[in-house]
Amino acid sequence: MTQVLALAMPFFGIILIGFLAGKLARLPRAGLAWLDFYLIYVALPALFFDILSRTPLHELARGSFALATTTSTFVTFMIALLVGRALTGAGMRIAALQGLIGSYANVGYMGPALTLSALGSAAAAPTALIFCFDVVLIFSLLPTMMAVFGEEERPIGATAALILRRIFTHPFILGSIAGVLGSAFAMQVPEAVATTVTMLRASAAPAALFSIGVTVALQPASQPHRELPALVAVKLLVHPLMAWTMVTLVGGFPPVWVHAAILMACLPPAATCYAAAQQYRLYVEQSASGILIGTAASVVTVTVTLYLVTHGLVPIFGAP
Repeated sequence: MTQVLALAMPFFGIILIGFLAGKLARLPRAGLAWLDFYLIYVALPALFFDILSRTPLHELARGSFALATTTSTFVTFMIALLVGRALTGAGMRIAALQGLIGSYANVGYMGPALTLSALGSAAAAPTALIFCFDVVLIFSLLPTMMAVFGEEERPIGATAALILRRIFTHPFILGSIAGVLGSAFAMQVPEAVATTVTMLRASAAPAALFSIGVTVALQPASQPHRELPALVAVKLLVHPLMAWTMVTLVGGFPPVWVHAAILMACLPPAATCYAAAQQYRLYVEQSASGILIGTAASVVTVTVTLYLVTHGLVPIFGAP
């Protein structure tokens, strides 16, 4: 248990430092703009490039793993959507945002920091695959549902173009594509460039965790809503169970890949949920509260999941 706490406490400790800074410093949310830019456009793309370019191409070609984990996220999304509708009677557009809170983990900021710290470099490939395909799923699913159930009519072609643009211009996806190409062609970058990438990669996790803490502290949390604990429970409990079920049904994955899938799924709702709510001007305060509740509750659930994973208590069937 000491080993698990040694992994979890620094992880959540940096989030706590960011949270306290956000509460005490009294700086406006706009003060995070450059840090967010650095993370989204510089540090995290460098992290994904470095991870993928060092990973053998055959490990990145496990389509069955990507299918299993993406299916688990989609099924969890639908469960959260149905739970949200049952508890609030909301329309499909709000229900889609409720589904997002209950299924879209913080795989960009928190995912690599957690899996690589707990599982080592062997978790790099599954971590990157889960991130890339979850982003593709959410960036496709949410705009489609908003267009289909929205009041304004948007041509199918325009909707498809919007989805493709959001996917293939996302800095994380571009960094991942560059990394895959680097792996495929065994690219050797100059030493100075490699050192720069290594420095950027090292800064990504602590900067991201600090940013999460500040962001949560500055979220305009509203009064409690009865559906939020249920949605957070779906995210923190059902999603990792669903991920384990799907990768187990497909089978044939190394234990570290199964563990990476579970850890990525057990993370709290991403800040993207709040950004999406702001974009569509729906469910904004509830989304902020959902992120706050989910991040606080994940201190317990992520720690427990880390314990189960690091002590070999997760059943794994059909591992090669």
